[in-house]
Amino acid sequence: MSVRHRVLAAAAALALASALPTAATATATAAGEAPPAAPATTSAPGDLVSTSPTSFHPLPLQPTNTDAWHIEYRSTTAKGAPNTVSGTVIVPKDGRKGPRPLVTYAVGTVGMGDQCAPSAGFPYGTTIEASLINQAVQRGWAVAVTDYEGLGTPGDHTYTVGRAEGQAVLDAARAALRLPADKTGLTAASPVGIMGYSQGGQASSWAAELHDSYAPELNIKGTATGGVPADLMEVAKFNDGGLGAGLILMAAAGHDTAYPELKLDSYLNKQGKSYVDFMRKNCVAINATSAPFKRISEVTTTNPLEAPDWKARLAASKLGTHAPDHPVYLYHGGLDELIPYKVGQQLRTGWCAAGAKVQWRSHPLLEHIGGVTVGAFPAMSWLDDRFEGRPTGGNC
Repeated sequence: MSVRHRVLAAAAALALASALPTAATATATAAGEAPPAAPATTSAPGDLVSTSPTSFHPLPLQPTNTDAWHIEYRSTTAKGAPNTVSGTVIVPKDGRKGPRPLVTYAVGTVGMGDQCAPSAGFPYGTTIEASLINQAVQRGWAVAVTDYEGLGTPGDHTYTVGRAEGQAVLDAARAALRLPADKTGLTAASPVGIMGYSQGGQASSWAAELHDSYAPELNIKGTATGGVPADLMEVAKFNDGGLGAGLILMAAAGHDTAYPELKLDSYLNKQGKSYVDFMRKNCVAINATSAPFKRISEVTTTNPLEAPDWKARLAASKLGTHAPDHPVYLYHGGLDELIPYKVGQQLRTGWCAAGAKVQWRSHPLLEHIGGVTVGAFPAMSWLDDRFEGRPTGGNC
């Protein structure tokens, strides 16, 4: 099967999942009792705005012995303004009192419509990566999953805006620690791990870089991150006219949402405006196949990537210039058809040069989809070693 057919087949499978009912308009009943609702008035990132019981199913009708809560919590935009983000906290019902390990998990691209949010699909078993998240839960870990800014809350999704994503990931961990400890087993002493792949790789990598300045109180033991779009300009060039062309438009729309002064519409032709409007309302499987092989020149009157303000904003999402203050496990598929392998290598080089402790893992025969599935298991084992206090020297 060709690369083209493999990616389109994966997208079709995701489309089927996305077409199933979601929890965007309903809240499922959790197996456990919900924590008391938090006060509506909050003042700090990570403060809970609201909590409600939900349920977690990796696949449709697949049961799990877990308690889960849909949360809304305070976070921060890329420009530093307060906002509200939604997410889910999942805890195994194993009687553990704590301090239980916590993973703040950043999912890969799900789309831009509210119905695509991870929390919308968990009760129905339709959330992409839920089976991987279940692997973490089965290890006895609590898992906090952010919906990111603008998914499940008012406003558009700031897709691929690194700082906004990283802050949402860290604040999801803060919010999980604010739930009652007798319900979650989470305490201030809980070891915390960060994990994500693809868009989630960007978000988790940003969370790793931001930890020391934005959320230093979190007891971060390690970050496992893969398939990272660490340089958006390089990723855009790689996908221009290729299978990931639709992702370029999604990223442009995400940055335009975060930075309205970029005025994306002024660069788009009629076809481009139609594509972007469509993508803002739909999920990844549909979006990824709606504009394959389109070139930027076909949907614009002027290429925004050549404009100084666009270059500056995209450069602001570049990773690798600041060393995470904790060990990092970084992995990438050698045959990745969406995020160039060299972008992962460059991130490794940048972090190592900055003094980070990086464990680099290449998967030479894996493409992008294979990277998230096969790569997740050694990544989790590496995180487990960090939670257990085992040393790591990295391989810079």
